[in-house]
Amino acid sequence: MSATVPCPACDAAVPIPADAVVAELLRCRECNTELEIATLDPPTLAEAPTEEEDWGQ
Repeated sequence: MSATVPCPACDAAVPIPADAVVAELLRCRECNTELEIATLDPPTLAEAPTEEEDWGQ
């Protein structure tokens, strides 16, 4: 596949690796936002959900 997709946060081109899988995490080189691959056909990105502390629950 090896494509580029716009970052949802800053619109910079983010390269998608040829062996990418859905839910894989990437980082935008321009704004440093953590991104998640939402779909592969066509490739789309979404901002990765923030990890919340579970406090042992």
